[in-house]
Amino acid sequence: MDDQALNSLREALKFSPDNLPLKLHLAEMLIKANRLAEAEKEFAELMQLSPAPRYRTGLASVFYHQGEYSKCNVILEEMVAAGQADFEALVLHAKALLKEGALQPATRAYQQALELRPGFRDEELDQQLRVPHPSAPLPPTSDEDEEAEGQAPGRVFMQIPSLGFADVGGMASVKKEIELKIIKPLLHPELYKAYGKKIGGGILLYGPPGCGKTYLAKATAGQVKATFINIRLNDILDMWIGNSEKNLHQVFELARQNTPCVLFIDEIDALGASRSDMKQSAGRHLINQFLQELDGIDSSNEGILVLGATNTPWHLDPAFRRPGRFDRIVFVPPPDEAAREAILHLKLKQKPTEGIDAKSLAKKLEHYSGADLEALVDIAIEAKLEAAFLDGVPKPLTTNDLLAAAKKHRPTTQEWFATAKNFALFANEAGLYDDILTYLKIKK
Repeated sequence: MDDQALNSLREALKFSPDNLPLKLHLAEMLIKANRLAEAEKEFAELMQLSPAPRYRTGLASVFYHQGEYSKCNVILEEMVAAGQADFEALVLHAKALLKEGALQPATRAYQQALELRPGFRDEELDQQLRVPHPSAPLPPTSDEDEEAEGQAPGRVFMQIPSLGFADVGGMASVKKEIELKIIKPLLHPELYKAYGKKIGGGILLYGPPGCGKTYLAKATAGQVKATFINIRLNDILDMWIGNSEKNLHQVFELARQNTPCVLFIDEIDALGASRSDMKQSAGRHLINQFLQELDGIDSSNEGILVLGATNTPWHLDPAFRRPGRFDRIVFVPPPDEAAREAILHLKLKQKPTEGIDAKSLAKKLEHYSGADLEALVDIAIEAKLEAAFLDGVPKPLTTNDLLAAAKKHRPTTQEWFATAKNFALFANEAGLYDDILTYLKIKK
């Protein structure tokens, strides 16, 4: 606004000095013109004439533009305490708090503003206070939700599994390795304590997707009658800076309160990606928090077995594989022949079948994962449904139906092995991925 327009407003006020809307308009125009000292004077006079919250917000805005963030926050904090802070005041408060480095109070102020206008976005606040993760949970929307937020998110998925290794078909070599590295220490803690070794630690399960890493982890917990806590990515990640670290700490605290405990973290590569690849400081802070929890710096991890599962172990930060963390790595290959036969029996259970030769099918379906086998059954059922629509008579599944489905669905593990083979051959100085080469029958 040019000087002529401002002077016109001043002239109008001479004839109507108590016209508060006109005086407010002048003060706001002075802010836009960056004539902050004059704007401060107008807002101070407005506050003498009326205690309206809008005038206090205006004065706080002047202080914000002057870089006097403490003065701005003093006014806005009083308004919040008195219940007078509207949407504009809360957004301004969040920005002023952010300027002073008060991330958590700034987050709370911004959350309160978003409760009033859920669709609002501010580039500066979003960049500094939110982690842009598409599946992150929404912030709490009431005092009741904030109280619930303090509860450990693991309580909804904590259990003591009833299944054990007897329920896992095949995979004898993998079960033997897990028994030696995991189960024996938990079943015979006195022997380990005699040698001064702690019970627990970290094990990394890796392999192609759909091969039963989660099921195997649950069976491990059931084998030793331990509490099983299954962590999903969404239980940890939060759009608000600092909340992801808090969620992770709460889960570890829950595990420490329920030992012996198997803490299973799926998609661990998403939580423990290499810090050198992280563009955002929020991701690096979460990894550092994760490492601190694994080390048990502030609390003992005695009796906690942390199982991590990943399809891409080569993307994990190397710090995760140091002694005391995920220093033991177990390869979970596609199910062997015995396991494939057991999976087929399970997936065909309570479905109309006729003369299914599961043993013969298992031999022919090499490299198929458990998820692939489930997909085969679904494809065969869909074909039968198409035929049933014609005459209305459901026909049983046969061996040939499943073989026909196999022609439509190739094993998805092959794509994973194509990538894994390169890492095993050319980025395997420590021999971490030798099991991949053994499975593929490749000699280095």
